Amino acid sequence: MSLHPVRALSVLLALAAGVTLADDWSQFRGRDATGTSTEKNLPAKWSETENIVWRTKLPGPGSSSPILVGDRIFLTCYSGYATEAGDGTMEDLMFHLVCADRKGGNILWEKKIKPSLPETPLKGPGSFIPRHGYASSTAASDGQRVYVFLGKTGGFCFDLDGKQLWNESVGTKTHQWGSGASPILYKDLVIVNASVESSSVVALDKISGKEVWRAKGVTSSWSTPALVKTADGKTELVVCGSNKVMGYDPDKGDKLWNADVFNWYVCPAPTPHDGIVYVLQHGNGAAIKCGGRGDVTKSQTLWHKTVPGGSTVSSFVYHDGHVYFANNGGQIVCLKADTGETVYKKGLTPNAGTVWASPLLGDGKIYFVSQNNGTFVVAASPNFEQLAHNVFKDDKSRTNASPIADNGCIIMRTDLYLYCIGKKS
Repeated sequence: MSLHPVRALSVLLALAAGVTLADDWSQFRGRDATGTSTEKNLPAKWSETENIVWRTKLPGPGSSSPILVGDRIFLTCYSGYATEAGDGTMEDLMFHLVCADRKGGNILWEKKIKPSLPETPLKGPGSFIPRHGYASSTAASDGQRVYVFLGKTGGFCFDLDGKQLWNESVGTKTHQWGSGASPILYKDLVIVNASVESSSVVALDKISGKEVWRAKGVTSSWSTPALVKTADGKTELVVCGSNKVMGYDPDKGDKLWNADVFNWYVCPAPTPHDGIVYVLQHGNGAAIKCGGRGDVTKSQTLWHKTVPGGSTVSSFVYHDGHVYFANNGGQIVCLKADTGETVYKKGLTPNAGTVWASPLLGDGKIYFVSQNNGTFVVAASPNFEQLAHNVFKDDKSRTNASPIADNGCIIMRTDLYLYCIGKKS
């Protein structure tokens, strides 16, 4: 693929700096892992006939979010087994990496990947696979390559035209709840939370796929790590694990600190802001100042409280001194970021039900996507205001993926379709 000269220069500068492209939504929750966009004129209202720029049928369901690289959208799907139709056997399971045109939504190419079997079965004691499926990990890109994590099938690297460059295992175990953490990029590394597969966080070389470091002892975690800038300008890797939040040196994998603020498994991703990470785990919420060493449970934990309604999967979003989340009862909760004090806990109309997608903040609005009841838009304000409730009457499929924003549009996926939502140009 040839890049526009300006885009090519941006890629070179980004690679030299060890960061992703500033104007692309290039990994889960965006380049800074906060779920925040600087886009303006984002739509508040839509339906199957209003404010739809385009809609594209997908080859299968998935809970992974789309990412954006220049004029291309990438996302993962699965087919053949454990889909909504309940078709096939495990031997029929197939993973898909899809590349779609940002302007028109046309699928430019699709890469099929045969999984390493056996995978987590559809049925069995405690199986949660029907809740989210086999494609729950969002891809990441450095502007030249796309990196995908597919559980025990491993980490993959493709060029932007779909040529596979490498595949590397990070562990072979499975779990009754499946796999879900997404890869993140740091300098020349692809970092994967392989808690399910090997009770480790693993860093792979971006070019060769070879393992660079491995941090062991990360258990019961389906949480995507985040990179955080500390007050002294250094970068730390923050990982939420069972019973604790941990900070690592992202260059070497050495553990720097831990805050023992959790008490069970964890799915929500840490949300960084100004050297602080805001974390959720069921009924636990906490704010931890990064940069400490050793056990920082008391010294660096700014607050640690029971949060109203809890959150099993969805993460915080930060805005203007407050953090917001959708709790397990489908209510929206606003907390003061400095103290954790509850500002409000409000129900939505109609009831949102289950919300597993993480929120998107942009243009003074926060977008909360329900698993089965559309998208709710509320004002990004400590004064609660529901702005809209949007549903697709002709698409009632499950939605676990977090939306992204680009050029005045919301880009989101359901199990059936990929959507671009906004005003047609």
